[in-house]
Amino acid sequence: MKRLTLNTFRATLFVLMLSFGLNTSAHAFEKGDKAPDFVLPGKTGVVKLSDKTGSVVYLDFWASWCGPCRQSFPWMNEMQAKYKSKGLQVVAVNLDAKTGDAMQFLAQEPAEFAVAFDSKGQTPRVYGVKGMPTSFLIDRNGKVLLQHAGFRPADKEELEKQILAALGGK
Repeated sequence: MKRLTLNTFRATLFVLMLSFGLNTSAHAFEKGDKAPDFVLPGKTGVVKLSDKTGSVVYLDFWASWCGPCRQSFPWMNEMQAKYKSKGLQVVAVNLDAKTGDAMQFLAQEPAEFAVAFDSKGQTPRVYGVKGMPTSFLIDRNGKVLLQHAGFRPADKEELEKQILAALGGK
């Protein structure tokens, strides 16, 4: 039997936790649903989703041990830089039990967007997150436009099209 790496163990544990009970209040979001508000400590202060009303928000749930999350950070930085002036705000919610693990990740993959920390995992439960990364595109009125699980290079073009459409094609 192969020996599990710590990251594989963490990923498996997270999936099992979500499968066995943490998902009891999970909500399968549909287009037009109101995105639940949250208030979380952030890298540069408190992050509150409702403070972003009026902006298009790309909300991403991630963890330091998630390989696809590492791939998504440069792309999210690019989207933030490219569309910030048009009203896009990227918000990434870290789900590591230890904020230090997230900070170590961020030292290697700097984030040029808002980063919040939810070490207790309450926010992903409310959003019905089942794996990482999971992202939500939220319109200027706080309504969910899209939920996307995972991140592959092949996803970039379609996700950017969705962001651009949410921004009004500007």
